[in-house]
Amino acid sequence: MICHLSFLVVFNLFVSQCHGGCAEVDSMTEAVAGEGFLLGCISCKKREEVSARATVDWHFKPLGVEDFKPIFHYEHPSANIMDEDFSNRLEWHGTKNSDIQIGAIYIHNVTFNETGTFRCTIHRTLFLRQYNENVTVEKEVELTVVAVANRELTSVIAEIMMYVLIVVLQLWLIGVLIYCYKKISEEYDARAAHKALKAQAVLAKDNCDGVQLE
Repeated sequence: MICHLSFLVVFNLFVSQCHGGCAEVDSMTEAVAGEGFLLGCISCKKREEVSARATVDWHFKPLGVEDFKPIFHYEHPSANIMDEDFSNRLEWHGTKNSDIQIGAIYIHNVTFNETGTFRCTIHRTLFLRQYNENVTVEKEVELTVVAVANRELTSVIAEIMMYVLIVVLQLWLIGVLIYCYKKISEEYDARAAHKALKAQAVLAKDNCDGVQLE
C-alpha cells in the first residue's frame, strides 16, 4: 500500500516539474494479492499552452487470453466500471479535469485473476487555432500478481550500500579523531618542551647574573 501511494506521489512530482508540468513515467508491474495497486498511465501534451479535452479507456487481457475486454471508461467527471469482475474495485486516480494527462486507476483487493495485460487508451482532442486535432495514445502494463511482495534488487543493493556507507563514515570519523588526538598531543608535547627550554634559559641566565655579581 505504501509503495502504491509513493508511486502516486512520484506521479505528482513529475507532473509538477518537466515539460512545463508533465513527464511520462512507466507504471509499476507487480501487485500483491489482496492489496491495492495503482495502474499508471501518463500521456503528456507536447505543448502545455494548447487546451485539450480527453477521455480514457482501460482494457484488460488475462494471461493466456487473446482478446482485450473493456473494464473502465473515464470522461470527466464521470467514471464507469464496464466489467463485473472489477465491480466496486476500480477508482479513478488521474487528472481531475477534462484536460487529462494522467489516466491512472487504482485497483482495490487485487486477485490472481488480474495477472495479464492492461491497456490504457487516451483519446485527446487538441483545440488549435485553425482546427482541432485528434490524438490517440496507447500504453500497456504487464501486471504480475504475487502472494508476497518481492524486494527489488535495486532496493537490496541500496540497503547494502547504506550500511557500507555508515561503516565507512564511522571508520573515517574514528580515523579523524585519532589524527586530531595525535595532533593535539604533539602540539601539547612541543609546547611543554618549549616551556621547559624557556625555563632552563631563564634559570641559566639567573645563574650567570649571580656569578657576575659575586
